[in-house]
Amino acid sequence: MAHSHAHHHHPKSKGRNLLISIVLNILITIAQVVGGLLSGSLALISDALHNFSDVVSLIVSYVANRYATKKASFDKTFGYKRAEIIAAFVNASTLMIVALYLIYEAIARFVHPKEIESGLVIWLALLGIVANGLSVLLLRKDSKDNMNMRSAYLHLITDMSASVAVLIGGLLMKYFNWFWVDSVLTLIIALYLLVMGYDLLKNSFRVLMLFSPEDVDLKELRDAISAFPEIKNVHHMHIWQLNEKENHLEAHIDFYEDITLSQFDEILNRVEEVLFHQFGINHVNIQPEYEKDDAKDIIVQD
Repeated sequence: MAHSHAHHHHPKSKGRNLLISIVLNILITIAQVVGGLLSGSLALISDALHNFSDVVSLIVSYVANRYATKKASFDKTFGYKRAEIIAAFVNASTLMIVALYLIYEAIARFVHPKEIESGLVIWLALLGIVANGLSVLLLRKDSKDNMNMRSAYLHLITDMSASVAVLIGGLLMKYFNWFWVDSVLTLIIALYLLVMGYDLLKNSFRVLMLFSPEDVDLKELRDAISAFPEIKNVHHMHIWQLNEKENHLEAHIDFYEDITLSQFDEILNRVEEVLFHQFGINHVNIQPEYEKDDAKDIIVQD
């Protein structure tokens, strides 16, 4: 039996904002690749590579956002509700791969330093700050309660930060000829990407692997259900996140008496209220039992 509490999404505005961000990032990437090659700045090229990963991740997020709104069907009973989690996982992975490449390139540049055309670096860094800043503002609201949008938002936040760092580096190179700053900035950007990417990768991986939500204590949850006077035992429990909005629970419940279906429905309504308000479980599937001879452990390996 299922119990669902509705959540309100605005997929059209999300999609439009993502599309604007994609166009902006394509423009930044092209400008920074050309500028990086002309100026010889590794930090600018690394920022361009980061922007290119943003373009890929934003496109993935946009497609996932569109698919997530598709309705369930006979062969897809959950619809595409997990599309955004997969997108978040892919985005986090690309973020970390780009970061490792940038670290390699920065170390190579330390060994073989190069003079850089700082004026071009400064202007293109300013372009990156403005364009990424606009994208960040567009996605900020939706990033608070959606893992896919948050992954896109994080890409853009780190890119804006990288552009600020590149701007500072450009000024230092212009006025002090500190060309080594270019490699230092590249390393800082890359390490920041690794930290941000790992956190998102870990969270999306947990959801994809059907791990229990981190904020739900299974024993505490069982005790809350077992507190009902009609319930003898709760066992064979499974809890997982379908996506960020839906926590699912299935369990077997032993009853003290051989109750009727209407009595079970009344008890189930009360159980669902407790599960939703105390543990954020909004989809519940309960198998009622009376003196059934099966394993009574909280976790039973299927």
